Amino acid sequence: MKIVKTVLCILFGLMFINAGLNKLFNYMPMPKMTAEQMKLMEAFVKISWLMPLTGIVEIVGGLLFMLPKYRALGAIVILPVMVGIIVHNAIFEPSGLSIALPFFLINLWIIGDNRNKYKPMINSSNT
Repeated sequence: MKIVKTVLCILFGLMFINAGLNKLFNYMPMPKMTAEQMKLMEAFVKISWLMPLTGIVEIVGGLLFMLPKYRALGAIVILPVMVGIIVHNAIFEPSGLSIALPFFLINLWIIGDNRNKYKPMINSSNT
């Protein structure tokens, strides 16, 4: 099971590193977009810092996710991006959920697997 987890985490991390690099360097072709998706993309272009920031978060989160020592941190860094991906696919591109949901489940699995590492952050005796 450890080998399966390692392989999945490396693939997960590489997918996010690739997605983040694409946000910075635009080397993958864009799929055909609906009118609603075009409006959304126009908003992203107007907020000029949003895509580079998301790309950097994806790259850093992907790198952390691949490294066992930092995997718990990577899973938390990637979680908001992953939620955005799920919501976007659910609203605009439901066929994309077949890829997004397994990645989301991997993210949740790693968070659950590392739950003891998060406990000190939410322990009420630390206040």
